[in-house]
Amino acid sequence: MVRILQIVPSISLVYGGPSQMALGLSAALAAEGVDVTLLTTDSNGDVGQPPLDVPLDRPVEQDGYQIRYFRCSPFRRYKFSLALLRWLAAHARQFDLAHIHALFSPISTGAAMVARSQHLPYLLRPLGTLDPADLRKKKRLKQIYTALLERGNLAAAAAIHFTSTQEARVSERFGLKTNDLVIPLGVTLPTIAESATAIPPKEGQADAPGQARTKWGISAHCPLILYMSRIDPKKGLDLLLPVLIQLQAEELDFHFVLAGGNPQDPAYEQQIQQQVKTSSLAARTTIAGFVSGALKTVLLQDADLFVLPSYYENFGIAVAEAMVAGTPVVISNQVYIWEDVQQAEAGWVCDCTVESLAQKLRTALSGRAEQQRRGKQAQQYALEHYSWTAIAQQTIQAYQQLLQKAEDRGQKGKGD
Repeated sequence: MVRILQIVPSISLVYGGPSQMALGLSAALAAEGVDVTLLTTDSNGDVGQPPLDVPLDRPVEQDGYQIRYFRCSPFRRYKFSLALLRWLAAHARQFDLAHIHALFSPISTGAAMVARSQHLPYLLRPLGTLDPADLRKKKRLKQIYTALLERGNLAAAAAIHFTSTQEARVSERFGLKTNDLVIPLGVTLPTIAESATAIPPKEGQADAPGQARTKWGISAHCPLILYMSRIDPKKGLDLLLPVLIQLQAEELDFHFVLAGGNPQDPAYEQQIQQQVKTSSLAARTTIAGFVSGALKTVLLQDADLFVLPSYYENFGIAVAEAMVAGTPVVISNQVYIWEDVQQAEAGWVCDCTVESLAQKLRTALSGRAEQQRRGKQAQQYALEHYSWTAIAQQTIQAYQQLLQKAEDRGQKGKGD
């Protein structure tokens, strides 16, 4: 049995879906017979939140695999754990391969360095951090960090795991020749039966879609436009809100649901909420806050359109979740699965401009039959390409190929 380490700085909801995807991948791999141990910290945010209430430095059984949490200390903001790295150094040789999620983080950087020292092959998943737009943040610091630490880790990696073709295409390699793998992220949503527990249906009401509309008093006949993602400047809300005001002025009928939060930047979240409340959109907007579980599912099911005009998004987990729910999407061409969406006719793709987004949303709102057709296309494509079973099988095949290459190199080295 192949023994795999998954290493991620944190799996707290505070840090969004990309980090949490390590949980879905671990469970999916375990279901396919892989022995998985996930190493992470108890980090739960940079500002004010207490650490995760979890057992430390002992195995926690979950969904067929083990998690080991370590105290995040002393640099809470940067999710550092000397205890985790010491454990890895002591046990690395018990595993066949490490899958490290994140770059420019002390845990992922340190884990790659320990793996190198212990001759443990490893993959790196950048989580969008090699995107030129992301590298511009704290540019000078990242240049120094790369030169001192991360470039060597990238050079020695068995592979770099990108989650979309466009992420691989645009990512910076710092002059290195890397072995690139493109494997999407998986999506899991509760079934309709499970989602029925989110909002108890009224007497005589079906258990399926309609519950979110009932909860917030949204007419069944009014087109529901859903934004469900982190409230963050990169997500394109500065494009979306003016467009919705423009469409409202054109007397197009719709109700807007703003779902999401940002505990890492509450000031920006409050700024966006206040902007909506003081605009003409207020009467036709529901500010839902952060939603999860079954309530999230019924909201995705009730939406007629899901919109995310991000300035850059290495995959777009929320987009894939909407597609699985059968909701057509309106996204920018900087959400890096846009080519999948376009090819599958699973929605509409715009440029990152007010004019382009307005045109696509106007078109998307104009025909219910076309919305339904594209929603079905979205669901079919997502179930085929973004299911965790399919992702796990692709990943296992990649692991086996990498391990074979490592073995071949080892034998060649012995023979030289």
